[in-house]
Amino acid sequence: MAQVVNDIARKNISEQYQWKLSDLFSSVTQWQQQKKVVEKQIADIAGYKGKLGLTGAQLLEAFEFYMGINKEFMRLYAYAVMLADQDTRESEPLAMKQSMILLETRLREVSSYIEPEILTLREEQLADFFNTTPGLEVYRQAIHDIHRRKKHTLSEREEKLVAQAGLMSNTAHESYNILSNADLPYPVADLSVQKNVRLDPTNYAFYRVGPDRRDRKKVFETFFAALQSFKRTFGIQLSGELNKNIFYKNVRNYDSCLASALDRNNIPVDVYYKLIEKVNLNLDTLHRYFNLRKKILGLDKLYFYDIYASLIRETDLHYSYEEATDLIKDSLQILGDKYNQALDLAFNQRWIDVYPNAGKRSGAYMDGIAYDVHPYILMNYKGKYNDVTTLTHELGHAMHSYFSNKYQPFVNSQYPIFLAEVASTVNEALLIDHVLKKVDDKNVRLALLGDALEGFRGTLFRQTQFAEYEMLIHEKAEAGQALTGDMFSEYYLKLFRKYYGHEQGITVIDDLYSVEWAFIPHFYYNFYVFQYSTSFTAAQAIADKILSGDEYIVPRYIEFLSSGCSDYAIPTLQKVGLDMTGDEPMKLAIRRMNKIMDEIDSIIE
Repeated sequence: MAQVVNDIARKNISEQYQWKLSDLFSSVTQWQQQKKVVEKQIADIAGYKGKLGLTGAQLLEAFEFYMGINKEFMRLYAYAVMLADQDTRESEPLAMKQSMILLETRLREVSSYIEPEILTLREEQLADFFNTTPGLEVYRQAIHDIHRRKKHTLSEREEKLVAQAGLMSNTAHESYNILSNADLPYPVADLSVQKNVRLDPTNYAFYRVGPDRRDRKKVFETFFAALQSFKRTFGIQLSGELNKNIFYKNVRNYDSCLASALDRNNIPVDVYYKLIEKVNLNLDTLHRYFNLRKKILGLDKLYFYDIYASLIRETDLHYSYEEATDLIKDSLQILGDKYNQALDLAFNQRWIDVYPNAGKRSGAYMDGIAYDVHPYILMNYKGKYNDVTTLTHELGHAMHSYFSNKYQPFVNSQYPIFLAEVASTVNEALLIDHVLKKVDDKNVRLALLGDALEGFRGTLFRQTQFAEYEMLIHEKAEAGQALTGDMFSEYYLKLFRKYYGHEQGITVIDDLYSVEWAFIPHFYYNFYVFQYSTSFTAAQAIADKILSGDEYIVPRYIEFLSSGCSDYAIPTLQKVGLDMTGDEPMKLAIRRMNKIMDEIDSIIE
């Protein structure tokens, strides 16, 4: 395993591997100037108060002015966030990011009258406005959605107070982000492959897959011991996040935090409950995978630190960044010229920040909110096959944002969160299929099939485990229970052991790992993670159709990617023939996972 260097200065990384933030703003000075323009425009929003119901033209003018401000705000916000993420230790970008949070609160406060005022418009009045003002049609879905949420919309004065509460709403997440990425004193360990390794999140993810079991054990024990020493702080942060969600649930009169979160995209809570129920009914498939992993690795007992190791120890797949981009482009040729032309833009016009540097935010993400520019991708690429899958995953997000921004007006460009992980997971499925078609070597094939199974474990089962945990801790908090770091760990460990078959002796989950909840930033995203699982099942079904040669699926898939939020998530998925309220997507995913394990069984026999 090659040496990993995380302390390289950003200035020493070639410009071609850095994202081009100058496409957003040429400098911090230009950003500051545009921020002043937007601040003035925000103050002018109040000028439309009391006028939205006068004429259709007046309503259209107000919407266009308000949406124009939002569009520019998002561009400002994207620049500040990404500049801060390049080096989380720098104070000026962090201050810029925090100033945008304040500005967002101001924007919400000043515009808080809009939804209550629109709700005073009668249906026949709106119908007349649409008939006499053709340009207003662009906003039909947005206006319909406002009326759909009528019983959860407050008076103008109350909406203004809720908007002002936004000043506090990001505190838990922001403090977690700084602690976990910049301030926490991550430990150092001596491994057989490298001495004096600082086990921050990026290095933990890199070294936990190593072939030496003693190294893996040391990596896990050292890293999780560091998290344990700060679990009281992490506990206070997560408790603050739950309290924030309860506040918004209460003021908007929802029955639960879950209902509040899902209603944003008009998703029935039964979709959430059924996901957890279906996955729990199929834990035997997950346990089959663990037993298979134990057999291939030749272990008497499977421990948590054995979960990420390559199934074939002699196979250490490594790809340069250029090799990875070629592999990804080849795997996505099947999606046609329109898709691949957009993909070339991402690679050739510096949409991607590729390598880790000192202070850079860990992990990977895509930011597609800059409507008039292009999506951006943050990576911490280190050359493992997992990095290749992460890159194609984020490119799936980028293509979804690119097509939605290109073919939808700004008001309809942000696709529902429920759909956010579909395109990314389709890319992963197409990548593994492409790679397997080119590989005959049994060891390499086993390694790749094992990686595919890790996709099922990590996305379908693990994210559902997180979703069940998130539901549990919210229910505890909503019932009035005060939660501490110890309690978060107690609840997490019980659920962790259920999924991994600890009591049946399938996988040993030591008490130390009960603090893994503190390593999961998505618990600050308000019921986001379940969508990884639902999107995974949807993506498997879409990928099967694409790979089977269905002549209609690719244009329908591009139409799906181009839909934004012009309709709600469930009907949007119906464009590619999927009913997410039914059982078929889950059945197809479980069948695919068992089929992979059948092939592995046949190889090792």
